[in-house]
Amino acid sequence: QVQLVESGGGLVQPVGSLTLSCVVSGSIFSESAMGWYRQRPGDPRLLVAGITSSGRSNTADSVKGRFTISRDNAKNTMSLQMNSLKPEDTAVYYCNLVPPRTGWGQGAQVIVSS
Repeated sequence: QVQLVESGGGLVQPVGSLTLSCVVSGSIFSESAMGWYRQRPGDPRLLVAGITSSGRSNTADSVKGRFTISRDNAKNTMSLQMNSLKPEDTAVYYCNLVPPRTGWGQGAQVIVSS
C-alpha cells in the first residue's frame, strides 16, 4: 500500500519562495512517474508538475519558469521548489503518481498573500 505525506506548506508573501516535500512509502516510487497536483478553492485538482522515473520533468504553463520538480529515488522523496509565487498559487498541494492510482495524502496548504 502506497502512502503519501506532503510537507512544507505555509504562508508566504507574493514573489516569495517555498519548497514542498513528499515522502512516498512503498517500492513503487522509483519506477513510477510522479507529480504535484493542486486544488484551489472551488476548482478541481489539477496536475502542475510531473517527473518521470528517470527524471524528465514538465510543468503546467501556469507555473512554467517558476516551479521546479525534482525527485530522489534512493530516498523515495520528491520536491517542488516554488519561486515568484503569486496569490493565484494559493491552493492545497498534493503529490501522487501520474496518473494518480492511489489514495491522496493530507496535502500541503500554500497561501500566498501580503
